[in-house]
Formats: sequence, C-alpha cells, structure tokens
Amino acid sequence: MGLGSILGTGIFVSIGIAAGVVGPSVVLAVALAAIVAAFNGLSSAQLAANHPVSGGTYEYGYRYLHPALGFTAGWMFLCAKSASAATAALGFSGYLLAGFGVEGRLPRILLAIAIVALLTAVAAGGMQRSNLANAIIVSFTLLSLAVFVLVGAPIAIENGASQFLPFFGSDGSSALLRGTALMFVAYTGYGRIATLGEEIRNPARNIPRAILATLIATMLLYASVAAVAVGVIGADALFEATRTAAAPLEVAAKSFGVPWVSWLVAGGAAAAMAGVLLNLLLGLSRVILAMGRRRDLPNWLAHVDYRRKSPSRALILTEVLVIGLVLIGSVGITWSFSAFTVLVYYALTNLSALRLPAKQRRLPRIIPLLGLSSCLGLAFWVEPVIWIAGLGLIALGLAWHLLAASGTPRSPRG
Repeated sequence: MGLGSILGTGIFVSIGIAAGVVGPSVVLAVALAAIVAAFNGLSSAQLAANHPVSGGTYEYGYRYLHPALGFTAGWMFLCAKSASAATAALGFSGYLLAGFGVEGRLPRILLAIAIVALLTAVAAGGMQRSNLANAIIVSFTLLSLAVFVLVGAPIAIENGASQFLPFFGSDGSSALLRGTALMFVAYTGYGRIATLGEEIRNPARNIPRAILATLIATMLLYASVAAVAVGVIGADALFEATRTAAAPLEVAAKSFGVPWVSWLVAGGAAAAMAGVLLNLLLGLSRVILAMGRRRDLPNWLAHVDYRRKSPSRALILTEVLVIGLVLIGSVGITWSFSAFTVLVYYALTNLSALRLPAKQRRLPRIIPLLGLSSCLGLAFWVEPVIWIAGLGLIALGLAWHLLAASGTPRSPRG
C-alpha cells in the first residue's frame, strides 16, 4: 500500500526538475528528502494512532493547535495536492505524447485536461469503481522502473564518472537544499499508511515500521533511477527533457538503443501518473467535503450524491482547480508550488505532534522537532516568487476563514 501510494509523479517528473537545480547531486537530494519524509511520516503515525479520523492534519490542527492553523493545514493541502494533480496530468500527457513522437505545449495541455475530466468521471462513480481502476493503472509502474534500471545501468557504468562531475553545482548547498525541497514532494504518499490503524494488527508498532520500510525502499528505487538517468544522458539533458516534454525518463530510455524499453517506460509512467491523479482527485474532493461541512469552505460543497456515494460538487470544484493549474503548462511551476505548500502542511503536522500529551506520545520529541525545523527550513528554498505567492494564498485563506467564522457558528466537527 505504501509503495503504491508514493510511486508516481515524483519518480517520473520531479527527478528531472530537481536535476536542473542541483545537477548530478540530485541523487543526494533524493536521500535527504527521504530523511525529512521519515520524520514527518512518524509524526503522522503517532497522530493517527491517537486521533484516528479522516482529514489528516486538517483535523489535527483543530484538535491540538488552533482553528486558524487547522484551516491553514486544510487550505495548504488543497493547494499542494491540486498542484501535484496538475503536474501528474501534464506528466501523463507528456509521456504518452512523447511515446508517439508528438511535441508541443498545446497538445500536452489538451490531453492533460482530457485525462482530468475522464478520471473525475471515474471518481464520481464511487470508491469501488475507483479502487478497481487504481489497481489496474498502477500495475506497470514497478516493472517499467526495474527494466529502466537494469537496462540503463550498464550504459551508465560504461560512461563512468563523466556525467557526475562536478557533482555539486556552482550554487553548492543552496541548490542542494532547493533540490531536496523539490524531491520531498515525491515521498508524500506515505500519509495513507498512517490511516490504516483499524485494519492491521498492532498499529502502534507496525505503522511506523511500515512507513520507514516504505521510505527506505522508495529512496533506494529513486536513487537508482536518478543515478542511471544522470549517468546515461546527464543532469542538463534530463532537465531539458522535463522542461520541453515533461518526460525525462522516456527521453533517457530512448538513448538505450532498445526501442521497447522507452515504450515500456512511457506506458508505466502514464499508468502511474493516472493512478496518482485519480487518488489525488479522490483525496481532494473528500477534504473539500470536510471543509464544507465545517464551513471552512462554502457549505454547498458538503453535498453528497448518496446514490453514487460521491461528493459530486466537491469533485467538480476539484476538477476546475486542477484544470486551472494545468493551463499553466509547466511542470516546473506546478511542482515548485506543490513543494512549498506541502512543506507548510507537514510543518503543521509536526507542530501538532509536539502538542500531544506525554501519555499519548509514542516517539521522542526530537522526531517532530526535526520534522518541523526541516520543513520550515526547506519551504523557503524554493523560488522566491513561489513562496511569496504561497504566503499570499495563506493570507487570502485566513481572511476568508475569519470572515466565515464571524458569520456562522461552528461545531467542533462541523
């Protein structure tokens, strides 16, 4: 479950984005981002064990912090995951079109809009149909990545160290921190593991173990893919393939000289990102539903189609938000925005974990302290225009929250 919820846009798109920032040391950024994700995952696990409700940090913020911070967590979740969904849609179209040799920004945007509309319709059919679709479309991911590494590794080894020198770019540590911030988003599916407390034995022991095992396995896979991709075509070419086609691994696979590998990678990438996109549409619509019930968003969004057991209005709003971001047409912009907002979200997760009473704390306080400091530190290493826009959105959201709170009484759970 952990691997299925993490693998997707991060491995197929963000490695190329980060390579353009940090160069060959993207491999190190992958490892550092995994360490930050481990702190956050363990904080999420102990919060979920003590407060097992849907909504994640949105609910934890209300319970352990302050209503304004709970709202901010929900607001940041919507911003972060909408941007991630747009990146997944653009990545899907980039890989699919690259496989057929179609180039250009407009075809990529149009196909991305089409897949968002199609998967919104699937999500509107209810969870049973969505789970079946998700099981089908993620089945190729691990196979395609394993083949990419196995076929590409001999070529990377033959090239030697030439593509990895100089290992650090001219910006040194600042570039590495920015690359780590960008790669962190690639791990953020681990939150789903923390929600499984009612479905496994001894969740207090097994959920933290599952999170750590998943993150270690994912880090090793990401690092292997990054090392092969950089070793074969170089960090600059990897970034250029991301900028122009949003399909860096497919471009790298074409250089292997084995045509079927690039097709397999393109198919695996498209399937994985379709799965990520479907899961994001489901998750976003449910958070919008919860925020509508609490009146943190307009109350009409709390409507549920009980025949299909689907929050239809929330899904429509989700579709509109994602398509709006798709129209930007740049995976670099949408992914950077996702990085800032998701780091703020997990900073609030760690802050909530710090507020757990001593009797409910299952891990040392140093874990959420390290998570909080690393999230806040990394958030402001993305491009200044991104974090300035992110702070503006936080201010706009809090203004709405204050206005809504002054006009309508709320109950603790909506």
